[in-house]
Formats: sequence, C-alpha cells, structure tokens
Amino acid sequence: MTIGAPRYLLLGLAALFSSYHIVLGVYSFQLGHARDTTPIIAAMVLYAIATAAALLLSRRRMPIWLAAFSFAVSAALPLLVTSQLDPHQEGGLSYSTWYVAAVGTLLTITATSRRPGFAWAGIAFLVLQTVLWSGPAALGEIGVIGSAAWVGISHIITNALSKAVRDSGRFALAEREATDWHAAQEAHLNERQFRLGQTSVMALPMLRTIQQAHGDLSAAQRAECLHLEGAIRDEIRGRKLLNNAVREQVMLARRRGTSVTLLDEGGIDDLEDAELDRVLGRLAEALRGTAADKIIARTVPEGSDVAVTVVGLRTTDDGSASLLGHDPLEDDEVELWLEIPRVAVTAPAPAR
Repeated sequence: MTIGAPRYLLLGLAALFSSYHIVLGVYSFQLGHARDTTPIIAAMVLYAIATAAALLLSRRRMPIWLAAFSFAVSAALPLLVTSQLDPHQEGGLSYSTWYVAAVGTLLTITATSRRPGFAWAGIAFLVLQTVLWSGPAALGEIGVIGSAAWVGISHIITNALSKAVRDSGRFALAEREATDWHAAQEAHLNERQFRLGQTSVMALPMLRTIQQAHGDLSAAQRAECLHLEGAIRDEIRGRKLLNNAVREQVMLARRRGTSVTLLDEGGIDDLEDAELDRVLGRLAEALRGTAADKIIARTVPEGSDVAVTVVGLRTTDDGSASLLGHDPLEDDEVELWLEIPRVAVTAPAPAR
C-alpha cells in the first residue's frame, strides 16, 4: 500500500526528532563523563533500531511483539548508559543523560500506537532505575518527569482521538439507520398511496351506483359489492401477487362463486420485474383454468426455489358435515396444486 504524503511528513518529523537524541549522545562523548563509550554506542544502536521499527511497522496499532521490544530497549538504555556514568559528577551530567529523553520519545511513540501499558511500564522502570541510581532528586534534574509527562499527554490525546473515532462511527451508523428508516417510511407512504388509488378506481363506480340508487340495490349489485370488497381486501393482503391479469381472473372466479384468497408475505419482494411478470402470468393462467370452489395463493419465504404456491379445493360437503359438527375442510378434495418456481425452468433439449 502506498504511503501518502501526510504520513511521510509525520514519519520524517518523528525520525528527525528521535535522531536529535543520538546527536546529543554523540556530543556527550566530548564531555568525557563516560568511562567507556562502547555500552553507550550499543544503547544508541538499540534506540535507533527500536525507534525505526516503531515508526515504520506501526499502522493502526503497534504489534505486541514490537511493543515488548520497545519496552525492553527502554529498560536497557538506562542500564547501559548509567553503568558508565558517575551520578555525582561534579558540575552535573549535562548531555550525558540523553537516554532519558530518548526513552521518553520511544515510549511516547508506543503510547500513541495504542500500547499504553508497555509505555507506562517503561516509565515506571525509568523512575525506579533513576531513584536507585541517583536518588529522587534526579527525577527532575535529568528530565524523567518530563518524559513521563510526554507519555501521559500522548495517552490522553490517543484516548480522546479514539473516542472521537468511535463517536463518529456511531453517528455515521445512526445517520444510515435514520436514512434507511426514512426511506422505508417513504416506501410505505408510496405503497399506501398506490393502494388507496387502486381502491378508489375500483370502488368509485359502485359508490356512484349506490348513490344513484339511494342504497336500494338489486341482488346482483349486492353480490358485486361483495366481490368488490374482496378485491379491496386483495389490494391489502395480496400486494405483489396482483397485476391486471390476476385481478381480472380473481374477479371472474369470484363471479363464478369461487372463494379466492391471496396472501403475500413478502416472499417475492426480491424478484426482478421480468421474473415477477412470469410468476403472475402463471398464476393468472392457473386461476383461469381451474374449476375449484376455493383457491388459496400464497407466497413462499425467501430461500426457497418456489415463489408462489396455489391450492385449489373442491367442496364435496352437502351441508351434513357442518350439521354433525365436523370440519367441512376435511372433506374437501384437492383440485389444484401448483408450485410456481422462483426462476424459470428451462426444458432440456431433446436428444438427437
């Protein structure tokens, strides 16, 4: 992945600041405070390696092995450097305690890379080592308190930024949910308006007839009102099971005395328009070609290969079953059983 210019800039500034401590360490050689410079050079090399690894290998969060390595280096630096220094040097140690700022820088990078536990452990070790080496007064004199403050500030800022990112994510999620809810409400509103429009188209002629007849309807007109009531019920319960062809065949079936029930439970909402037209066309053909007394068409839940099931029943009860207290449906015969597939089935090619 290509590193963007802002990251290059941040890495460059961090590397420049980190290398400044090595420059101070090299300059301290001229002061002659160190008995042997070999351990100090080893400390510089370890610090350079740890800092480069922390800057280059830490993306969103520092790997735990790298955080452990940074802690180990931050513990090794004071031991290596102070082993060659006299804590009671006349005139002070000056730049010879460059390792304190170096450890603070390395642990600040560790804390910023979301490993504050390792950073605070390194600070605790630095404090303890300094007290044992030169006494509590040295904590302020050689800058240990300042290094601890760097880690503390970086920890606070990192937590604040992490919380801001989490809050931003929650706000974005809430915005998406609100948008989805608004879209769903708009869809429901459009659906209601469409159904109301369909109902008005179907009911208006009959309402005018009732008004003109002052409510005095013939038997045929009353039967047509019942059929119309069923059609309006279909608009509510049938939803996507309805198109003009299905509406026409349902009305013709009811006028023949057939009881028709359409139930759309959302199983065909995901069908493309072409597939939906095919399914409804097959349903209209089934309604046209059956002589059943009762027809029930129901959508099948998503995940099935079947889109719609159609059951047609022929009533064989002459009324005696109801008088005897039996369920008349038990005596009905299945006149039609149809499963309309969700996807068109292609017939196999004839063998040559």
